[in-house]
Amino acid sequence: MPLVNGKAVGATGYGLMGLTWRHEPPSDEQAFAAMRAAVENGMTLWNGGEFYGPPERNSMTLVARYFARHPEDADKVVLCVKGGVSHKGIDCSPEAVRSSLDNILKQLDGRKKLDLFECARRDPKVPLADTLGVMQEYIDRGLLGGISLSEVSAATIHEAAALAKIDAVEVELSLFSPDVLTNGIAAACAEHDIPLVAYSPLGHGILTGAIQTPATIPAHLSPFPRFSPANLPHNLTLYNFIHALAQKKGCTPAQLALAWTRCLARRPGMPAVIVPIPGCTTAERVVENAVEVELTDAEMEEIDWILGRFEVKGLRYPEHVPVNT
Repeated sequence: MPLVNGKAVGATGYGLMGLTWRHEPPSDEQAFAAMRAAVENGMTLWNGGEFYGPPERNSMTLVARYFARHPEDADKVVLCVKGGVSHKGIDCSPEAVRSSLDNILKQLDGRKKLDLFECARRDPKVPLADTLGVMQEYIDRGLLGGISLSEVSAATIHEAAALAKIDAVEVELSLFSPDVLTNGIAAACAEHDIPLVAYSPLGHGILTGAIQTPATIPAHLSPFPRFSPANLPHNLTLYNFIHALAQKKGCTPAQLALAWTRCLARRPGMPAVIVPIPGCTTAERVVENAVEVELTDAEMEEIDWILGRFEVKGLRYPEHVPVNT
């Protein structure tokens, strides 16, 4: 099994964002059923956010309620929570990082150890050493398990690795967003032997078939350039290719997309551990995503051929959102 911060996790993890940060989030009962299914199916690397929803119903409060009901699952899960975001935007000053960590620990209410913490983005106004130094203080006090990075550049990974032990790097990686494979980010993780945690491995849903027309785009994705009415028809071409390959393979498009992400770890120059963390809000979808499909080298090369001839239209995020920080 893959190891993250020395702890075994499943080959596929679980993104918690959709359970709380939506216009109409699922009920606790539905969320708990999905979380339980994740544990039962080995999807034990969980990733949430301090700002994923309002203070009374964010990742930590949901996790705390879940582990209050299922305390036997707490030690089975490796929990990573991101913070470093205030009403002013990205804030990774020592004071803000302490505030985030204290708030996260308070809201977890002792139900679950905070295994990893990461700032959502690097703060260009604050020396990285200052930000990581606060995290190390909490590690030394036994309040935090390890340090992760989120949406960072290769340069930041190299700098961070020289300053502290980095236990994971969370970046967007999917068939729809393979940029980290060629811009030095994945290579930096490999160089420093850091597990790569792949968020949005299903392309925000476009690789599952859930998005077929502008009318089916979730409200939270409507500002994303890749999902604009002008770009969506072209970008759906990739889904059509993946759907055809999945039919030939005898799996779902989501299972094939997740398999591709995991199988990248077999390749030279890639991190030895790549864990995709799809987000899903129902137990049924969790079970589907937990199925581990294995792709042969020939099948990976066939996908390479497709990706080499397809260029996604539109930026990953709206222009005002910082990326590769």
